[in-house]
Amino acid sequence: MIRTILAAGTALALAACSTASSELDVPDIGDGDISLDTLKDVTRALSDDAMEGRAPGTAGEEKAVALLVEKFKAAGLQPGNGDSWVQEVPLVEITGSNYAPLSITGGSEDLSLGFAKDWVGVTYREDKRTMLQDSELVFVGFGINAPERGWNDYEGIDMKGKTAVILVNDPDYAEEGLEGIFNGRAMTYYGRWSYKFEEAARQGAAAALIVHEDFPAAYGWNVVESSWSGPQAYAQTANGGADQTLMNGWVQKPVAEKILQTAGKDLAELTAMAKTKGFKPVPLGLTASTSFDSAIRKFQSQNVIGILPGSERPDEYVLFTAHWDHLGRCTPDATGDDICNGAVDNATGTAALVALAEANVKAGAAPRSQVFLAVTAEESGLLGAYYYAANPVFPLSQTVGGVNMDAFLMAGKAKDITVVGGGKSQLDAFLQAALVKDGRYQTPDPSPEAGYYYRSDHFALAKRGVPMFYVDGGEDLVEGGREAGEKHAADYRANRYHQPGDEYSEDWDWSGVLQDVNLFYRLGRMLATSTSWPNWNDGDEFRATRDESCASDAAGC
Repeated sequence: MIRTILAAGTALALAACSTASSELDVPDIGDGDISLDTLKDVTRALSDDAMEGRAPGTAGEEKAVALLVEKFKAAGLQPGNGDSWVQEVPLVEITGSNYAPLSITGGSEDLSLGFAKDWVGVTYREDKRTMLQDSELVFVGFGINAPERGWNDYEGIDMKGKTAVILVNDPDYAEEGLEGIFNGRAMTYYGRWSYKFEEAARQGAAAALIVHEDFPAAYGWNVVESSWSGPQAYAQTANGGADQTLMNGWVQKPVAEKILQTAGKDLAELTAMAKTKGFKPVPLGLTASTSFDSAIRKFQSQNVIGILPGSERPDEYVLFTAHWDHLGRCTPDATGDDICNGAVDNATGTAALVALAEANVKAGAAPRSQVFLAVTAEESGLLGAYYYAANPVFPLSQTVGGVNMDAFLMAGKAKDITVVGGGKSQLDAFLQAALVKDGRYQTPDPSPEAGYYYRSDHFALAKRGVPMFYVDGGEDLVEGGREAGEKHAADYRANRYHQPGDEYSEDWDWSGVLQDVNLFYRLGRMLATSTSWPNWNDGDEFRATRDESCASDAAGC
């Protein structure tokens, strides 16, 4: 209906987009005055044990939000939500306990699988007691239903009451290049765990179990265990999650192999079948049972929003985003420490948000307004960003684009930057100009199979059509080159990511962070000074949404 009503407006908007694309205004912007003290102080404060890991809905959230409001005020911003510095985000916290083993019966031997060691599971339903009883297991390959790609892993089966056993990532993740039905090595949204659980629910499944494997998942079992145990936050829904599965969870790959062996099946063989077009689901002749209790708490979390109004076009907006939350209390390490402090992830990005606010205020208002948005519940599935995108304080049709910041590694200066999701939009022209100014070059995402473009807050806005930068620090380090950069990143993923070891250190080398934050200053300021409305490239998955958004608002893009 919208397209019918706005047909004439759509044609005009598309013509405007075409004109803008051929004549992009890419201004020359100097360095920003980025405060190292601010970066250190805010990161140190947000990752202190007193913040208890900054889980939404806890005392840690209250402290983190209060700190950010204080810092935004001191930087010289104005409240971003009318007279308020915050946007309320309604969430529900569900904490599982008293987990029974996951029992697998009906095969050559019965299995009793221990929680955390062998499997993890949660419920999205607001039920005090979850009972999965004798649910038939069905291997559904990668759990994808993509009509536009001619692919349906659920074809021909009724999943009502059944448990889907699903492979992580998507069918062509092991390819060397980026060609294939699912973009080759580059993960699509179909490869994300969030999609797989959503699709299992749409298919009517009682439960879904993803088979964990380090490489296609891009993280180890320790990350799954810490992330999927303890309190879990979700968006509040009118039906209390009744349309979701009873349980969503993960099993270790060796455990999945053993389960399939009891059914007379081989995981490697089934995986090979699942990678081919025309795959059909495989009933395993096994049943799964488990149960657990859930404590349910509804609460309001908060996005924190500040704005620097534009001097010439205040109704056109540029976003800077970062998530302030982390996991809270999580699986204890060997020392008994159970606070996941989230110093790198994402106290650093939130500190950069404050430092960028300070630098832009010092530089004076840009022609367009600049919005500084610290979102909640990223670790729970980008919930704060999704809520803002669905309930924008500033119209998305009047939002030019933005820069998202998520975790700065302390590896030192780099000759390059890593572009996640490059080649998708006209933002590339701004990035290239900024890099020339900085004397750096861009490196394509070295781990496209990890699907990082779908794992941070910019994605929630991109799905609604807003062009967003997602740029990571480089790995070609000034000292040590790529070998040193890859070693540093691998060490963080293995030993600190989503673990209690992600703590602040006074010994950190901030030189590379300063370099990157200055790049983000330049990118945001370029967008806020430009007269152009960069769009997604022709054929990109978000282009139609943006064009429709532009056509809906005479004051927008």
